[in-house]
Amino acid sequence: MSGPLLLGVRHHGPGSARAVRAALDAARPGAVLIEGPPEADALLPLAADERMRPPVALLAHAVDDPGRAAFWPLAAFSPEWVALRWALDHGAAVRFVDLPAAHSLAMTGDPTWGDEDDDDTGDGDAGEPSAVGRRGLRLDPLAVLAETAGYDDPERWWEDVVEHRAAPADDPLAPFAAVAEAMAALRETYGHGGNARDPVREAYMRLQLRAARKEHGDDAVAFVCGAWHVPALAARTAVTADRALLRGLPKVRTETTWVPWTHRRLARRSGYGAGIASPGWYGHLFAAPDRPVERWMTKVAGLLRDEDRLVSSAHVIEAVRLAGTLAAMRGRPLPGLTETTDAVRAVMCDGSDVPLALIRDRLVVGDVLGEVPDGAPAVPLQRDLNRLQRTLRLRPEAAERELDLDLRKDTDAARSRLLHRLRLLGVDWGTPERARGTGTFRETWRLRWEPELHVRVAEAGVWGTTVLSAATAKAEADALAATALAEITALAEQCLLADLSEALGPVMKALADRAALDADVGHLARALPALARSLRYGDVRATDTTALAEVATGLALRICVGLPPACAGLDADGAAEMRGHVDTVHTAIRLLPDADEVAARWTAVLERLARRDTIPGALRGRAARLLLDDGRLAEDEAARLMGLALSPGTAPAEAAAWIEGFVGGAGGPGRDGSGGMLLVHDERLLALVDAWLTAVPAEAFTDVLPLLRRTFSAYEPGVRRTLGELVRRGPAEGGGAVLAGAGAPGFGTGLDEARADGVLPLLDLLLGRRRADDDERVGVDR
Repeated sequence: MSGPLLLGVRHHGPGSARAVRAALDAARPGAVLIEGPPEADALLPLAADERMRPPVALLAHAVDDPGRAAFWPLAAFSPEWVALRWALDHGAAVRFVDLPAAHSLAMTGDPTWGDEDDDDTGDGDAGEPSAVGRRGLRLDPLAVLAETAGYDDPERWWEDVVEHRAAPADDPLAPFAAVAEAMAALRETYGHGGNARDPVREAYMRLQLRAARKEHGDDAVAFVCGAWHVPALAARTAVTADRALLRGLPKVRTETTWVPWTHRRLARRSGYGAGIASPGWYGHLFAAPDRPVERWMTKVAGLLRDEDRLVSSAHVIEAVRLAGTLAAMRGRPLPGLTETTDAVRAVMCDGSDVPLALIRDRLVVGDVLGEVPDGAPAVPLQRDLNRLQRTLRLRPEAAERELDLDLRKDTDAARSRLLHRLRLLGVDWGTPERARGTGTFRETWRLRWEPELHVRVAEAGVWGTTVLSAATAKAEADALAATALAEITALAEQCLLADLSEALGPVMKALADRAALDADVGHLARALPALARSLRYGDVRATDTTALAEVATGLALRICVGLPPACAGLDADGAAEMRGHVDTVHTAIRLLPDADEVAARWTAVLERLARRDTIPGALRGRAARLLLDDGRLAEDEAARLMGLALSPGTAPAEAAAWIEGFVGGAGGPGRDGSGGMLLVHDERLLALVDAWLTAVPAEAFTDVLPLLRRTFSAYEPGVRRTLGELVRRGPAEGGGAVLAGAGAPGFGTGLDEARADGVLPLLDLLLGRRRADDDERVGVDR
């Protein structure tokens, strides 16, 4: 070496990683400098721990604002990780020398320094800034170089010139000299490439490089950094000029730690060189000792076999041959991901792209999740969460999985409490799904651990040092800050699900205070369902819901008093919204325990709504339907109310709204098809609707048609077909139905015994029974 060794790399590039290892083996420097936050220097020895398994990331966050955070991901094929492990294994001094996170985090959100993603590293493909320089956008160096070389795909160009070419054995530094020359030409043309932070970062790195050269000597220092920075680091600048650039930078207090990362997260753009399209493929190229294409095809074949696809050794051999042929035809030194994918599609997938989606998800990207030793610094809340995860055997995984819980089991109940508490804290590790089966003792969750959740945990650490204490404090604070009654009732439901008994008292007090002051029926109606659902959890979760039941009963009674006046004089939109409230309140009241008085009051309210002319038709029809479903309204009375609503004196639009409210399913017009089944089985009501519809004047028909279409089109196809057959027959006197003629579909008025007997031989054959007349016939034949 002559002078410091500047190794310009592509972040997360396996070719760069191999070249860095070869260069360090040849040069044997006494100090290795790496682009990264200096606050993490104390964490570097953990990289040698046998329990540290990449991909991992350095996480730095502001102490007073944990949500202001940045990641520096490192995969096994990242040149920075290779340099770090080389230094630790060979006893060389190693330091991070990029701009401190204390400054870069303070710059976040400041338009003077660019947007947040401009921090730390540039893009994932080149490891450098990304987009076009002189127009104020950011430059993508690889795109410019690839275009200059006649390529339209920067990824393919990089693979051809770096990933698929080994460094010369006699000169392992030659690739870095070539890359440095190319970057120098780009910097000469584009300056800092549109990234306002780069000059500041590079000034800091130059100062650190000078200090390392002074401490270890010019020939004993190697600097691993993004290739874009090499020309700036090699330039001769005055120390005073560099210090002037750093003067007056904003600063925040920070904390730094290691956190697990995932290959899937590397495939997204953000932070330290993320955004690579194929981390699984890159990991394979770096780890494969030889014959990477053959080994890759073997992996693909194994995956497809696991999915019950017929893939033989002959398929693997032919796919390897085809990939090599495609590479030769396209002028590539070795088959790349494009060639291997084309070969797999043609040979193993029969030309289909469907299996390729699985291959991309499982292999090209992958679900690899790194591990960090327990000795890594962490906020107390994170340590408590780690302890709970081990105790409950609920291991974080990068792959999405479904978790079914039986709350009657202690372990499953504890898992449910943990997941609900984390959701209350904003740590959405699990998302609740619709549980399979029936009963309130079942829960289904969809789990997926994302690295960003470490930031959410750090943010939640301000509420407490344990998951329980933090969730309790957060619930109490949310109760005081809530402005809407529905927010507090939803919070009460969360407290019961998460078993936060200490927080439930303050939440219930806030709920009672807010409910006493809120006279809006709509607000009360939106708040009641959450309380009613919460009351079901008492038996399974062994929580005391007495106070909750009192508040819920009070809300229900207030709704009963205020609903009839609130329904009068509403327009069409207001009536539709109020109809939704009526449905939800009706369902909620049936869930209230020991609420006979409330149920009786609610029935009386529905009867008033069904018979009061000043109430919009949609609400009158809905009230009549709910009473009919509960057995509180006789069928004859329902037919009478429908007849009144569809009488000639009623405006067609109002009559259509009544029909929509009456025959529409619960929760929306016809959503569950129950209104259609009601008309199928009660042809008197269908006859009333049919008679009214045929009598609607032509000039009014276009006004009522959208309402009717919205109602009837939501029914199941079988229900609509049956209704059509019934209407085609035409109603008979008295509301019954008669056949329109011989051979018409449906049932006749009487029983045709001869036709009915015709099915008996087939039933006997299906059931394996012999009839007496069969035995007689067999005897005659003999």
